[in-house]
Amino acid sequence: MNETPYLGQTADLMLGQEFLTWLWFRSATGKIFNDKTGRPFTLTVEQRVVVQGGDGDHLETASVSGVESELREARLGLVTGKKVSRALLHLERGSDEWRLTLKAADFSLSGLKTPKMENSGREGADPDALFLEKIYLIESCLELLDAAYAEFLRARLDAAAWAGETELLSRWMRA
Repeated sequence: MNETPYLGQTADLMLGQEFLTWLWFRSATGKIFNDKTGRPFTLTVEQRVVVQGGDGDHLETASVSGVESELREARLGLVTGKKVSRALLHLERGSDEWRLTLKAADFSLSGLKTPKMENSGREGADPDALFLEKIYLIESCLELLDAAYAEFLRARLDAAAWAGETELLSRWMRA
């Protein structure tokens, strides 16, 4: 079977890498996002980042992880032209926190950890209520990711705004 990516996959990968790279920059510079109702939330890239550059036989990948790490080696990879291909994200809105890994190639999520559920410790709790609460927490996380992605697209599709963002991003990478 031929594993050559079609044009759409390549475009998705490039957009995904730009999104994750932009997210890392925005989170490192203290950007606060707003959900669709206007409630603020934070999104940070932390502990584990994978950067990639090149293609085919010349593909280079660097995976950097560390608790309380600034992930300097991964930032150095950005300076040399690599882009983020996978990142551990931490989202926080009010007292709720989510952690997940987001992959640039197909925007797939893995390892999603939702906030603790209110009914999880109660004896005899309704199993349907637990299930519905878990679904609600997953949907809430997806809505936050959608809000961050919508903000990225607004900047990315505006040539002047994107030029400003890439200038700030370049300064951040070299700092």
